[in-house]
Amino acid sequence: MRKQLVKPLYFGKYNEMKNKTIHKKVKSGLQWRGRLWLEGAEGTFLGYGRVVLLERIKEFGSIAQAAKSMEMSYKHAWDLLASMNSQAGCKLVETSRGGKSGGGAKLTKTGERAIVIFWEYHGQFETVLQEMSAKMGEVLGGAGSGDVGS
Repeated sequence: MRKQLVKPLYFGKYNEMKNKTIHKKVKSGLQWRGRLWLEGAEGTFLGYGRVVLLERIKEFGSIAQAAKSMEMSYKHAWDLLASMNSQAGCKLVETSRGGKSGGGAKLTKTGERAIVIFWEYHGQFETVLQEMSAKMGEVLGGAGSGDVGS
């Protein structure tokens, strides 16, 4: 029996976003692609996967459930959060220990704002990539007009 490969759930958000974005491919089928992340002295501070983790924490109110939904280990999620909190100099996620009311996690205002800013710049980045593809299409579209390359 073959094991079926399952993509983590956060790929669904990527595909949803990708489908909403109008991708203008040049006639040659070429398209500029890229990834966007914010880096600090300790390495990656914020990128696509980390933002999705923050969104899942907001959705589930639990680091464990957020990690599980992304097919990520609980420890890895904690390590990512520790890295983000350390580099930000403040908490992006507040946690509470279990007890009668149970434990949980919730985004701080800073964490929520970081998500908004990331998606804002991500959208701008996608727009720039589309503009670059269109510009290359213009250049390549004129390639058969007798221009001699240098």
